[in-house]
Amino acid sequence: MYKLSDFDKSSKHLYRLGRIFSTTTCIIILFLIIFNLTLLIETYINPNKLPSFLGIKSFVIVSESMEPTIMTNDVIFITQSEKEDLEVGDIISFHVGDYINTHRIVKIEERNGQDVYITKGDNNKTEDKGYVEYEDIEGKYIFKLSGFGTVTKILRSKITLVVLLILLVLISYHEVNVSKRKLKRKEERYEYNKKLLDDVNSKRKK
Repeated sequence: MYKLSDFDKSSKHLYRLGRIFSTTTCIIILFLIIFNLTLLIETYINPNKLPSFLGIKSFVIVSESMEPTIMTNDVIFITQSEKEDLEVGDIISFHVGDYINTHRIVKIEERNGQDVYITKGDNNKTEDKGYVEYEDIEGKYIFKLSGFGTVTKILRSKITLVVLLILLVLISYHEVNVSKRKLKRKEERYEYNKKLLDDVNSKRKK
């Protein structure tokens, strides 16, 4: 036979699972909002530089020049490196006019008393024309997310930011209403139990 206490336990279990899911969702949404806002603010402040989050920059690869190491539509992450930390074999992202290339350092030479970097795409037959100066380097490659380019573009869009803000407000509003209903049920249960106790005490006195 199904007991009322079993129903209460089941309801409490479902309620806890719901709270865990809502809290986790809110944390993820809040992180994405902070991430997007940080990138937007940095882009506005310094439009000539890639925006970073906690010192890490990321962008989507649109060229086949580094295949098979880095594929088209991969998301790569780079971080700023000191000049002395750059070595032959490192993959770097650097400015070439209005574009950013991500190629491997194949030589380090000295020009006019300064180190410069000769680069080449793993999928290219020849080295890149010219050389890269340290000032043109955005950062050194650290890791990638294979095939996440489309997802990243969606998550970084302004429309997604607005949607995330709306979702956060709706979830927060729902959680407040759930908490209010739970508190109200507790108060009603307290009043009901108090009334029962008062009735029992009244009958005993008689």
